Amino acid sequence: MRIEDIDCICCVTSTGFLVPALSARFCESLGVSDFCNRIDIVGMGCSAGLNGLDAVKNWSLANPGKLAVVVCTEICSAAYIEDGTLPTAVVNSLFGDGASAAAVVSPTEDDAPPAGAIRLRAKLSLTEPSAIGMMKFDWNDEQHKNRFYLSKDVPYVVGSKVEKVVHKLLGEHQLNVSDIDHWVVHSGGKKVLDSICINLGLTKSDLRHTRSVLNDFGNLSSGSFLFSLERLQNEKITSAGDIGVFMTMGPGAAIETALVQWEK
Repeated sequence: MRIEDIDCICCVTSTGFLVPALSARFCESLGVSDFCNRIDIVGMGCSAGLNGLDAVKNWSLANPGKLAVVVCTEICSAAYIEDGTLPTAVVNSLFGDGASAAAVVSPTEDDAPPAGAIRLRAKLSLTEPSAIGMMKFDWNDEQHKNRFYLSKDVPYVVGSKVEKVVHKLLGEHQLNVSDIDHWVVHSGGKKVLDSICINLGLTKSDLRHTRSVLNDFGNLSSGSFLFSLERLQNEKITSAGDIGVFMTMGPGAAIETALVQWEK
């Protein structure tokens, strides 16, 4: 695949606001087609990578055979401040900078999916409005910039809701947690991952890729789950027909999930 083959680009970020948007700047710098379709998702936070993936999947279904790309770009350090408080120290030590991308193509009737491709079977979102203030940007008057506020209760909110959304996602396809071969989860933080494991009955090994991304890079916001997916793919342990769950969490409070399957 070449840059000039891109027919749709979806840019996801919550750590910057630009007009013209990030997608237009990518088109300019990369030299994609003048007729490239553009989508920008701004302000949805750490969960938004899956929203972007869903958007390009839907575009590709309406345009079979054409290449769509989702790009998650986050400069979390832009929201770092120094005020000597413990909450700020936690945020600065947790979040990192990073970018990741995924290509999406819906095959035409005459073409079979490429070997090793991953099919997005279903997508399900859960929003908990009562927790809307637990993850947010706050304007800091002294440093004249936004800083990120993260409540210490976030792991408990995620833990209390994750079973509900995952069981609904799987139940609609007559599946159970034990049927899932691979888990690709956003690197939201150690307590968040521990809470997910406890409430879903998962082992630390089930989230080993996510934990390694968290250890190496921190929470990379919207693109974190694609880093975890890359590490899973590099292990070369997936087989045709394997079933997986992608999961991201973010402000709202939101939990985004997707049921996927490796193509035969």
